[in-house]
Amino acid sequence: MSQAARKNFDLAVYLVTDRERCLGRDLRDIVSLAVEGGCTMVQLREKDADTGEFVALARDLMTVLRDTQVPLIIDDRVDIALAVGASGVHVGQKDMNVSDVRRLMGPDAIVGLTVHSEELARKAADLDIDYLGAGPVFPTKTKKNAAPALGMDGLARICRATHHRLVAIGSLTADKAADAVRAGAEGVAVVSAICSAPSPRLAAVEIAAAVRRVYKGG
Repeated sequence: MSQAARKNFDLAVYLVTDRERCLGRDLRDIVSLAVEGGCTMVQLREKDADTGEFVALARDLMTVLRDTQVPLIIDDRVDIALAVGASGVHVGQKDMNVSDVRRLMGPDAIVGLTVHSEELARKAADLDIDYLGAGPVFPTKTKKNAAPALGMDGLARICRATHHRLVAIGSLTADKAADAVRAGAEGVAVVSAICSAPSPRLAAVEIAAAVRRVYKGG
């Protein structure tokens, strides 16, 4: 079993940022509107930003989220997370080993790990992590060199293969969110569905409503 104690965070509507998908709008405004609409977690993912720019963006989002209960997770970069006091770090299979992430971030940090298969989910069984990100559920253009799509059946198999909390990712929208939760995910991680939406606030409202309906047996 994982050594990680269950922490108080909500995976229901997990926004993963992508400035290229924001249609020229300010990322801070997108995140603020998404949180107003029910976004429960935010991951700052900046593959192409240099360190100084990444830190500045992270500090901006820490300010946006300061008076909310929404944690800021940093993609890959433990140094950025430590510099700004973020709530945690999410890593992929080729990033820093999660044991090193945990050692550097400490026991109270939220540590997430991406998995693409049942095998990887099983290998993560004893890792000191707080959640898995499983995907892509459907083909996605928001991540270079993405793994093959799992489909809902593949997602369900991964959910059955793990005891960890799990969020699904990969071209998930409000109309697909409920199916992902019924498959066993605790919530959905989205990029374009919020970042590119005409109204990021309304998009978050609709995704949150779809997830909560399943929680309530709908």
